[in-house]
Amino acid sequence: QVQLVESGGGLVQAGGSLRLSCAASVSIFRIDTMGWYRQTPGRQRELVATISRGGNTNYADSVKGRFTISRDNTKNTVYLQMNSLKPEDTAVYYCNVVLVLPRYNYWGQGTQVTVSS
Repeated sequence: QVQLVESGGGLVQAGGSLRLSCAASVSIFRIDTMGWYRQTPGRQRELVATISRGGNTNYADSVKGRFTISRDNTKNTVYLQMNSLKPEDTAVYYCNVVLVLPRYNYWGQGTQVTVSS
């Protein structure tokens, strides 16, 4: 069984920063794409950022220039550095990992990010 352990969420004022971490209990050799998604009440879960095995990144338009996704293969961990946070960034943030051999999709438990005005 694969587990994704998230940390780093919390309460911050608008303009502040947080860094989310997600550690995967699986060999790095099985990991393809890693990413972060978020969800608020009344909304579908939406893409925030992804990073491929080759290091290519993709960001939602709403976070470009403010958020940075990265990965550390020595720790089987993906990070999301969030700067210049806005109240509309408030959500539960979920880590996602796509595995290969066999291919499968795993989700973290979610971590709450709250940005006050």
